[in-house]
Amino acid sequence: MVIEANKITNLTRIIDWEQGQLLHVEDSLVGLPEVQDAPEGWYADLGTGGGFPGIPLAICTGRRTLLVDSVGKKTKALDSIITELGIADHVSTYTGRAEELALEHPGEFSLVTARALSSLPSLLELAAPLLKCGGRLVCYKARPKEDEIKGAVSLEKKLGMKLVSQREALLSDDETQRVIIVFKKVKMQKIKLPRRVGMAQRHPLA
Repeated sequence: MVIEANKITNLTRIIDWEQGQLLHVEDSLVGLPEVQDAPEGWYADLGTGGGFPGIPLAICTGRRTLLVDSVGKKTKALDSIITELGIADHVSTYTGRAEELALEHPGEFSLVTARALSSLPSLLELAAPLLKCGGRLVCYKARPKEDEIKGAVSLEKKLGMKLVSQREALLSDDETQRVIIVFKKVKMQKIKLPRRVGMAQRHPLA
């Protein structure tokens, strides 16, 4: 369905079935153990694009899921896919930025995922005002540099977040490596969030 929708709306650069199975579906499910470890409650997939990892994780967990993307054409295409899959009872879309969502639903999410979206410090800032205490941010990264991880850890006290796990995984092609990094919301952030749209990426706190 994503490949067909992609002919009209640019959802993904991967248009080959086998590559899509590997780099979208299988890759999305790499983080399933960490997602299942998160407390029950509302789940937001930031920068969902073609619905990854949000839709595969929603299907596997049955969790109430919100697919977040700022591009209306993408969320409209995902709405059709959600309906066709028969999962509209627990999966929906949000057209807008994470900062806007945080203003509308502060501290309401138990789980946030982000795959190939931004740097860890930026993701931590975007997720902190969305998460309730005990909630998890599950980040999908390729090969994060040590400086990126240190930059995120340096923000823990300010954002009320804590690094709780980091796991490497190899996809079935025996070549593609993923790192699943999880932060837990342990207390309220010490600064007022969210900042203005785009500030987390353009001027990260770290």
